[in-house]
Amino acid sequence: MPVTPYHFGPSGFLGLVFRKWIDFPVFVLANVIVDIEVLVIWFFGLGWPMHRYCHTFLIGAAVGALWGAAAYPFRNFFKRIMQIFKLPYQTNLSKMIVSGILGVWCHVLVDGAYHADIKVFWPNKTVSLWWIIQQRVSQDRIEDICVLFFLAAVIVYAIAITSSQRQKKIQKAIRSGS
Repeated sequence: MPVTPYHFGPSGFLGLVFRKWIDFPVFVLANVIVDIEVLVIWFFGLGWPMHRYCHTFLIGAAVGALWGAAAYPFRNFFKRIMQIFKLPYQTNLSKMIVSGILGVWCHVLVDGAYHADIKVFWPNKTVSLWWIIQQRVSQDRIEDICVLFFLAAVIVYAIAITSSQRQKKIQKAIRSGS
């Protein structure tokens, strides 16, 4: 599932549910950033496997941490984006780094269940999450699960906006002395 919208289902849902502790934009974008590895392999014609070291928990953690740190200077931009989406946003460097790591790991889990070439526990190359999951769930079901997570994310987003607007009204009433 490289560079597909399927990752936005699980990452959007988890990011919204845990947005108090996770930097939502960094978490969601980490699910895209990690696929730069696949694009580079494809662009330069490096052959198979398409998913290599960045699609592991070990190297993926380093990629996520680097992404979180690199995103830190853009925190004000992310804040403006979150305002457009009417979601409160507060962050710091450590929250962004942890969110980058967790976002890449979310991507690795989804891809690890979908693609046979991913060895999430590298340097242990014998364990394949795909082999374990494909015994029970087809690739079509994994896509369906990702779509269901996206629908759940839309519901959580609607609830978050409603809650945020209600909080603003309460705070405004308190300030005006009503």
